Amino acid sequence: MVTATPYPPSLAGAQALVAPAADGAVARGAYLARLGDCVACHTAPGGQPFAGGLPMESPIGTIYSSNITPDEATGIGGYSFEDFDRAVRHGVARGKGSLYPAMPYPSYARVSEQDMKDLFAYFQSVPAVRTQVPDNGIPWPLSMRWPLSVWRSLFAPDPAKVQVAKSSALDEPRLRGAYLVEGLGHCGTCHTPRAFTMQEKGLTAADPRFLSGGAALDGWVAKSLRSEGQDGLARWSAQDLVDLLRTGRNSHSAVFGGMAEVVTHSTQYMSNADLHAIATYLKALEPKPGAVLPAHTYDATAANALWRGDDRQRGAAIYVDSCAACHRTDGRGYQQVFPALAGNSAVLSRDPHNLITIILKGHQLPATSSRPSTFTMPAFGWRLTDAQVADVATFVRSSWGNQAGAVETGQVARLRKD
Repeated sequence: MVTATPYPPSLAGAQALVAPAADGAVARGAYLARLGDCVACHTAPGGQPFAGGLPMESPIGTIYSSNITPDEATGIGGYSFEDFDRAVRHGVARGKGSLYPAMPYPSYARVSEQDMKDLFAYFQSVPAVRTQVPDNGIPWPLSMRWPLSVWRSLFAPDPAKVQVAKSSALDEPRLRGAYLVEGLGHCGTCHTPRAFTMQEKGLTAADPRFLSGGAALDGWVAKSLRSEGQDGLARWSAQDLVDLLRTGRNSHSAVFGGMAEVVTHSTQYMSNADLHAIATYLKALEPKPGAVLPAHTYDATAANALWRGDDRQRGAAIYVDSCAACHRTDGRGYQQVFPALAGNSAVLSRDPHNLITIILKGHQLPATSSRPSTFTMPAFGWRLTDAQVADVATFVRSSWGNQAGAVETGQVARLRKD
């Protein structure tokens, strides 16, 4: 019998769900729950797996995730399969009505009915936890549910009308990748821009805005997953993508922010076939129309200047003092340990939000089963002024062939305040 993995998952059990089982609904459902990263949203810090209560900030107030353990009183123990399916794929919870789109049911509409049945079997098998989650902190009249039914009718696909590839077709990697990314993986939830009415501007690869980069969420900006621009995937190979999803790092960059949790709880457990399918699908996405596709060419000018002891360039002295020990004066870092800054998409993004946040708050690489060591970048916000952070960020964005705009003190001040 498969039981819920402790939260966060221990490395000792990291190989338990590396591939979908050939038979057994509960085992298949456990793997599907990994693909959907259900534990990440439905587990509060320090709480029991899937017992809900995780606070999620939204423009209209705080939303708390629901208890999806099979407890009769506070969870989904009294749900039928139809109730479960209606909540997950249609966005309508029994006794509550329409769900807020913090639950990515517009993506889950693409999950097949068989996969839904396997997921339901798994969630009926996990330990029941009796815990009442807090009421959502959304003021009236925004707390009324009936307007959400209008939102659903306008922006959420009808699962009955969504074209789901037959299981035999999913043996083709690109189609399997599309099924995972657009469906259970709900990658567009973070990586797709949203409209004023909060819906994703695209739900599938048919829309060029899909996966073209999202807005700030929980203090981070999700990058473009298309082969475009300096901050997209143009310079990454399919194997680079597989490495990042499995280990949290590759030769170009490392995960940070919410993506670190995705690797910790979900993608490190995926089968090799599924990881390669996702990479194949993402690499097939064309750049958004009008997107520039510059190639990064390494330039040793800054490295040579630092080697000679010349730190007169704006931010250079701060870089030598605070950054060079790990990222080196040539900006190439130490592969798979301390990321290179030369050509790094997080450094080159048009919006320097993520780079500033990492400098201010620091960052820790997640430990995974294949990379059990974790490395920490300390926070520098406590000892660097806004002007100093802006200077060192500008240095990094303009050295070693990097060609990105300067960072202003006001940008740092706003993010520090937030």
